[in-house]
Formats: sequence, structure tokens, C-alpha cells
Amino acid sequence: MKANLLTLACLSCTMTNVLAQTSYRIAETAADFLTIAPDARAGGMGYAGTATSGDANSAFWNVGKLADAPGSFGVSATYSPWLSSLINGAWLGYAAGYKKLNNGQVVGASVQYFSDPAIVSAPSLSAGGDIAFSGSYAKQLGSHFSAGMTLKYVSSDIGSSVVQGNVLKPARAVAGDIGVYYKSLSSDAEGNENMVWTVGAALTNIGPKMDYGSGYEYFLPTTLRLGGGLSYTANGQHKLNVTAEAGKLLVPTPVPGSNVNQKPYLEGILQSFSDAPGGFKEEMQEIVVAMGAEYWYKNVFALRGGYHAENKVKGNRKFFTTGAGVRILKHYSLDFAYLIPTDSGSPLKNMYKVSASVNF
Repeated sequence: MKANLLTLACLSCTMTNVLAQTSYRIAETAADFLTIAPDARAGGMGYAGTATSGDANSAFWNVGKLADAPGSFGVSATYSPWLSSLINGAWLGYAAGYKKLNNGQVVGASVQYFSDPAIVSAPSLSAGGDIAFSGSYAKQLGSHFSAGMTLKYVSSDIGSSVVQGNVLKPARAVAGDIGVYYKSLSSDAEGNENMVWTVGAALTNIGPKMDYGSGYEYFLPTTLRLGGGLSYTANGQHKLNVTAEAGKLLVPTPVPGSNVNQKPYLEGILQSFSDAPGGFKEEMQEIVVAMGAEYWYKNVFALRGGYHAENKVKGNRKFFTTGAGVRILKHYSLDFAYLIPTDSGSPLKNMYKVSASVNF
């Protein structure tokens, strides 16, 4: 099992989780890069994006938001170094776009790539990489409600090595997301002030387990997120957006002396709400909370801040985020986000994201 944990360390994007496996019940999943916030806007708002307004990156957070994206066409690209204080050369790249059709329909596509130059040292271990290609469809189902779905192809390569006599190989899977989004607008008679309420829900990375050839199968990071948001605009110049959400990984909770990854996929998802050995208290500890705020001045300049919290026995990733954005010539945007961990010794320090986008 020691060799298997080294293998897991290579595919995991969260070093703190790997180090805590011996003390805490932290779920082991494949293709963890699918859970990394890809864009600088959400990256500056505490990694909260399920119920914010729509944009080119909506499909990652909540595909139902695509119908709320501005204009008729948009694209975005993001670069983010990963754990630069520990790993030299690891980074995440993300590109996404959408096109609105007739009758409130929207189609979108994205590609997400994680470059992993060997997170841990092990004999015969070479660098690996992960990539996901996604296609999305969303539709406005009424004046307030929209929904959508995503189909994605996931490939995860953790390098070439031999683990317990097994030769490692790339793992591949087809997965999907579903999302719903509700938006309600109220304004004064003059139109100088308006209030927008939003609610979003998304179930992401639904798919079969992945096999790296090590003799073990790992669940995809299937995640359920629920969020809400409020946007207030005053005098057409000042806009304040606030949002909060909660997420839970729908995979089996590890049990000492047992390989919970042997459970059938659907059984693992359904039992993930009640399988924690610590009962209801531990199930609540598995919920991750994210919240953020965004201020816009004349829809040109934006300032952002947020907070992200994970329970100390489930990974203990706690950090603040900050960010800024600028919109140029109404159609072009540049955004930046920076992560500030609450623990000065955290491997998450010095992480940032840069996004560029355009919509017409």
C-alpha cells in the first residue's frame, strides 16, 4: 500500500491531503485536477462560482449558468502555476468558449490541462499529465430558470513506473456534469438601482472509476455544490456581487483496513452521504465552504476577495483570496487572482491565476 500511496501522490493535486492519509479519513480520488478552480474571477472570490453570473467559464462551475453569459459569443483562457513552492514547473491551463443559438440555447466547449512534472520522487517515476475535453449544452427554460449538461473525456497519466508488480498506464474515462441556475431581478421605477438574486446547483464529474493499472481503481472526484448569490447595482456605476456555496465530495469515506474503492460506482455515490465512520458529525466535516465578493466600478474595474475553508481533519485547506479585473473596450477582460493561505507554511502559498477573455 505504501507504493500505492506514492502513486496516489503523483495523481493528487493536493499535497496536504496525501500527507494526512495516515491520520485522517481523506478520500482518495483520481484526476483531482478536475476540482481545481480554473479561472481568475472565481479564483479571486474564494473559489466560489456555482451561483455567480454567467461567463465563458460557467461550464466548469455550473453548466446551467451558460445561458446567463453576456453577449452571443465568448472565449476565455487561464494560466495558473500549481504548488510552486514545492514543485518546479507544475501548472494548470484552461480554455473555454460558448456560442448562443436561437430559443435560449447555448453550446460551449473547454479544455483543461494539468502539467505534473513528478510530484514525488520514486524509482523509475517519470512526469505525467492530465487533460479533459468538454462539450456543453444549456437552455433557458423560462424567464428565471436555466439548466444544462456537459459531457467530458478525461485522460490522466501519472507517468511510467511499476507498483506492486503492476506497470502503470494512463487512465481514461468519460464523465458528465449537470447544473441548474435560477435568477430573479427587481429594480426601481427609474432603473437606477436593481437587485439580482441567484441560486445554483451542480453535480460534476459523474462517471466510472479510473484504473491506472496499479491493481486499484479510484473514484472520479464527483462533487455536489449548492450556492446562492446577490448582486446590487446603484446609479448604474457601482455594482456589488456577493456569493456563498457549500460543496461535498460524493465518494466513499476511507475506512482503516478496508478498500472502499472496491464499491460499485453508484453505490459509492449514494452511500457517501452516510458512510462516514464518525456518523453525521463526520459527514458535516466533509462539507467545504466558499464565499466571495466582487465590486465593479462602471463595469470597467473590479476588486475581489474571498475565503475558502475545509475541515482540519479532511485536508485543512483554508485560505483567503484576492483579485482584480479590468474590462477594456467593453469586450475584452483581464483578471488576476492571488491565494493567501491561513497557514504561513502551507504549500498553497504564492499561487496565482491570470485570465484573459473576450465576448461579443
